[in-house]
Amino acid sequence: MRAIHILAVLLLLAAGAAAGAEKKACHGGDEAALLAVKAAFSNASSFVSWTPDIPCCHWPGIDCSDDDGSGGTTGRVVSLAILRDDGITGVVPGDAIAGLTRLQILFLFKLPRVSGAIPAALVRLSGLKELTISRTGVSGPVPSFLGALKALESLDLSFNALTGAIPASLGAPPRLISVDLSRNRLTGRIPPLLLSKAGPQAFLSLSHNNLSGGIPVEFAAVNFEQIDLSRNQLTGDASLLFGRGDDDKPVLDSADLSRNALSFNMSLSFNMSGLRLTRRLDSLDLSHNMIYGGIPAVVANLTNLQVFNVSYNRLCGAVPVGAAARYDLYSFAHNKCLCGQGRAGLIRGPV
Repeated sequence: MRAIHILAVLLLLAAGAAAGAEKKACHGGDEAALLAVKAAFSNASSFVSWTPDIPCCHWPGIDCSDDDGSGGTTGRVVSLAILRDDGITGVVPGDAIAGLTRLQILFLFKLPRVSGAIPAALVRLSGLKELTISRTGVSGPVPSFLGALKALESLDLSFNALTGAIPASLGAPPRLISVDLSRNRLTGRIPPLLLSKAGPQAFLSLSHNNLSGGIPVEFAAVNFEQIDLSRNQLTGDASLLFGRGDDDKPVLDSADLSRNALSFNMSLSFNMSGLRLTRRLDSLDLSHNMIYGGIPAVVANLTNLQVFNVSYNRLCGAVPVGAAARYDLYSFAHNKCLCGQGRAGLIRGPV
């Protein structure tokens, strides 16, 4: 999911550069705001071509709309992307960025020397659809004010040093469908209404944090396409993520719940008839938990399922023949009493 998102932003920038000659002059207020961003980041080398003699809609990392929305002759900055520069230092210049009043995409990626908290001034960007601040030195909490960004569709704050709880306010943005808070130091419980308004598809990654408690029961109603809750301290029943029937979670194609303390009966789960796994599923990792019961027979019939791992659990019984033949022994290793003939040898008891 992250790789696809980053590629989309890069393609957008390339398209903007190719169309640069056709763009209108840059709005004066936007140019001033961008020059303030440049100054706040100590005029780093990434901004060498950000000069007043070139219209700011032609600057690298900038994309503009066709006009100012009133039939004028100036374009408005709708996207700002600053990425992959170890030389950029300082804090995120919130007031300067907030001066880009038509901004829809803010993309700050792989800026390891950018530090400090996420600035409250960003709440003034009422039209912001995509917010990415990833692989930086940003610290402090995930701001609760993000819940006030009603146009927000995608939030990526991964690979930072954020601490504290995920604010319940993140359940408020009506268009939010993608949240990535992985690789931080977050604690506490997952807010029950997170992505509750996502509609037909949702993307969630909270991996590599210190989150605890159970997976919210409200998640049973969320149509996750990809979900990664791995490497936390989550407990309880995760079977609700897979729905009650074959058509209940039709879009789910990837789920990684590994390295938690989840405990539920894989044979008699949420719907009391075995874990419901849809045909679209291509990756399922439940390893390093406390899951018990047996592996559902449906696993053998999932032709799209390329990654399947239930190692280091408490499972028993015969591994479905088709599944045993398709996956490595490691996929079933260190369980209580699984048995069967695997692709690379005999599956028998704890291995």
